[in-house]
Amino acid sequence: MSLYRIFDIAGSAMSAQSMRLNTTASNLANADSVSSSLDSTYKSRQPVFAAALDEAQSEQQGVGVKVLGIVESERPLVREYHPDHPMADKDGFIYKPNVNVVEEMTNMISASRNYQTNVQVADTAKQMLARTLQLGQ
Repeated sequence: MSLYRIFDIAGSAMSAQSMRLNTTASNLANADSVSSSLDSTYKSRQPVFAAALDEAQSEQQGVGVKVLGIVESERPLVREYHPDHPMADKDGFIYKPNVNVVEEMTNMISASRNYQTNVQVADTAKQMLARTLQLGQ
């Protein structure tokens, strides 16, 4: 595999981790939101990643990361009885998102570290290319 392909792979990984950070930020921003119905309540979202095989190279295949999409969590929403709340339904219940703040903070730290690692991979490849060019001098 050429060193140039490493930039594509690290770049796709950084893009995927950026998407993961964005969905985590959205989940955390909506963690305390309240709704008066199940249908309008925010549901936790997670990106789905897959290995993106490059069929273009027949001898050596480079594997990057592809974001397949974002899925909503199937965990049940939180239903609380608060008849005095302005968003309460006719039965006095409010609905809160199924966002687990501790899990989201863990996702944020993991995504951030994965992004940093891929930046270091790209930087190392750049340094190797520069040293290779210096050999000819």
